[in-house]
Amino acid sequence: MAAAAGTLALVVGHRWPNVCAMAPEQLVHVVREAAGEPQGALILLHGRGADEHDLAPLLDVLDPERRLVGLTPGAPLPGPGGGRWWYMVPRVGYPDPATFQATYARLTRFLDGWLQERDIPWSRTVIGGFSMGCVMSYATGLGPARPAPAGILAMSGFTPTVEGCEPELDTRAGLPVFITHGSQDPVISVDFARAARVLLEGAGLAVDYHEHPGGHHLDQETLPLMTAWLADRVARLAR
Repeated sequence: MAAAAGTLALVVGHRWPNVCAMAPEQLVHVVREAAGEPQGALILLHGRGADEHDLAPLLDVLDPERRLVGLTPGAPLPGPGGGRWWYMVPRVGYPDPATFQATYARLTRFLDGWLQERDIPWSRTVIGGFSMGCVMSYATGLGPARPAPAGILAMSGFTPTVEGCEPELDTRAGLPVFITHGSQDPVISVDFARAARVLLEGAGLAVDYHEHPGGHHLDQETLPLMTAWLADRVARLAR
């Protein structure tokens, strides 16, 4: 579930220097500062086998005017073959409960603390992710007793099935969610995205759903739609 070759081919090509190594209970991460006083925050979580650098260039693609402060954390678990994992995978759609719950607790503590230090509420924060990072974004934005974000950007993932971390949808009516997924995805079937759409729309969330004809990667033709969706979220924050 890593960002496969070509996933971010249009934006990668450099490393980001401002990596922050934190205390062991926190997470290594990259910060992209806003051009001025940030109107909110954009958090992006990478896929399996990648790291905190992987989606950092996407911050400028989605928010070219730098109206938001950007954050890309690195997952805490070393993965087989290199890179970082958010949880172990017994089978797609059903994360290993022990590693998932431990990471979920660590990630939410880190993000809550980081936003508090920046004096940015979750109501002004969009969270998103690719593949395994998408799963963690759903969990963070929809988890029980979690504060609702300004939006969720779900790229090639699924809503996780883990006991104790079931989505709390009755308090999320109207929450904007952008879902993008490849109809030929061989890693995470598009059926998971379609199921997420039915689940979230049925609970009254505002789902913007886009399938592309490719596989497990971000689609170049979908990126402008994602950028426009985020720009609309930022415009609403300014009201």
